[in-house]
Amino acid sequence: MRRVELEHLIRAAATIADDDEIVVIGSQSILGQFPEAPAELCRSMEADVWPRNHPERWELIDGSIGELSPFHEAFGYYAQGVGPETAVLPEGWEGRLIRVQTPRTRGAVGLCLEVHDLVVSKYVALREKDVEFVRVAIRHGLVDRTVLLDRLAVTPVPADRRTCIAALIARDFSAADAGA
Repeated sequence: MRRVELEHLIRAAATIADDDEIVVIGSQSILGQFPEAPAELCRSMEADVWPRNHPERWELIDGSIGELSPFHEAFGYYAQGVGPETAVLPEGWEGRLIRVQTPRTRGAVGLCLEVHDLVVSKYVALREKDVEFVRVAIRHGLVDRTVLLDRLAVTPVPADRRTCIAALIARDFSAADAGA
């Protein structure tokens, strides 16, 4: 997905949900902070979104411009309507959201995860695609190890899980350093 496509999804989702603020989580929220993010981070053709002021309307978005919809067929990308509980995020994440508002969003605002909050959520989910995403973000220098560990410390996960994630962060930074 490219930034222009994300802006289109923000505009469409805002219209469908009758909410001018759309929260964007998941991998494509990287495009908020890094509009020209490395191609390896922009492979997904979906953006996970919900209307900030009417989160219960996520189903309207999913049904209208979601996977296999006429919108998806026409444009080749789509919005995955999700709820606020979808991602496990560090405390304070809402205060760090990156605003996306351009002429292409036509007054709507996309609120994208800050990169460290995004990467912590990827470590918590730990699917194969998440592991690759965080390694690429680290390799490209988009995240700072200390900030990640600080955010992890305030993420609502059990202590043993936090310890495992901290070890993964150390491993991934060591691997990136060795490859540099």
